Amino acid sequence: MKKVLVTGANKGIGFEIAKQLSKKGLHVLLGARDINRGKAAVNEINSDGGKVSFIQLDLKSEESIHRAVEEMKKDHPDLSLLINNAGIGGNMEHGPMETDMRTLREAFEVNFFGTFELTRGLLPLIKENHGTIVNVTMEMASLAILSEGILPNSFAYNTSKTANNALMVGLARELQDSNAQIFAVTPGPTSTDLNDHYPLGKSPAEGAKIIVDYATDLKRHHGQMLMKDDKIMPW
Repeated sequence: MKKVLVTGANKGIGFEIAKQLSKKGLHVLLGARDINRGKAAVNEINSDGGKVSFIQLDLKSEESIHRAVEEMKKDHPDLSLLINNAGIGGNMEHGPMETDMRTLREAFEVNFFGTFELTRGLLPLIKENHGTIVNVTMEMASLAILSEGILPNSFAYNTSKTANNALMVGLARELQDSNAQIFAVTPGPTSTDLNDHYPLGKSPAEGAKIIVDYATDLKRHHGQMLMKDDKIMPW
C-alpha cells in the first residue's frame, strides 16, 4: 500500500486531502501539530473505512520536525508521496507597512523554513522510492498575478508562499536527474480558517480534489506550478 504524509491535515484542505487519498487506497500519515485534534481527525477518517495514522508534527519546531523525520525513516521507509499542505496566514489584512517582523517571521517559520527542513529530511526516502512531493501553493504567491493588483496585499502570507515556490524550484533542480519529482498545485480560492472562510471560495473538499488528482494521476509534472484544468500558474 502506497504511503503518503500530509502536513497540516487535521482540518481544512489538509483533512480533505487525507480523506480523499485514503479512499483511493493509500496509507495516509496525517501530520498535525495538535495531538488531540490530529488523533480526532484520524479517528474520523478511519471510522469511514480509511487507513490513516497520526504523526505529530509542528513545523515551527525544529525538534518536532527532526523527530518526525526519524520516525518516518524508522517506521515508514516506503514513503513515496509527501504533500506539504501546512501553512499559516499571518495577518491577511496587512500590507508591508502594517506588517511587523514577528508576524513575518512566524509566517516564514511554517510556510518556508519548516517546510524546507521537513522536505530536506524526507528527500532521501522520496528519491529512493521514486516518489513525489507536492507543495500546496496559491495564486497569492505568484508575483505576476499579485502585480495585477486584484488579490489582497497580504504581505506575510504572500511573501512566505512565494519563497515556498522558490524552494520548489530549487528542489526540482536537485531531483532533475532522478525518478522522483516535485511540483506545486494551487486549489484556487477556497473557504478555510486561513481566510476566515472566504464566502466566494470553493469548499475544502473541492479544493483538495484538485491537489489529489494531480498527486495521483501518475504523470510527470516536475518543476511546474499547476492550476485547475492543467493550467500553469505564472511566476
